[in-house]
Amino acid sequence: MKRERLSRLIKQSGRAKKELAEELGISTQMLNALIRGNRNPSLELAKKIADVLDSSIEELFFNTKRTQSVSFETKSAERKEIRT
Repeated sequence: MKRERLSRLIKQSGRAKKELAEELGISTQMLNALIRGNRNPSLELAKKIADVLDSSIEELFFNTKRTQSVSFETKSAERKEIRT
């Protein structure tokens, strides 16, 4: 997780760190460790953070805006993905 992105998203949300930590079900120490880059969140926690901050996991880790994608398999069993 890129700490500057997480810090920016938290500031944009207008939430206090304590309030955000409570909403995520983690301690403020854990939240601070995530912000500093000392800890990495589980996939479940990363999804919670993204949801609470109205963001996406992609934006938290790669600074990419949320996109929608649809995956399907063709008759020849090759996997295709369409991004919208």
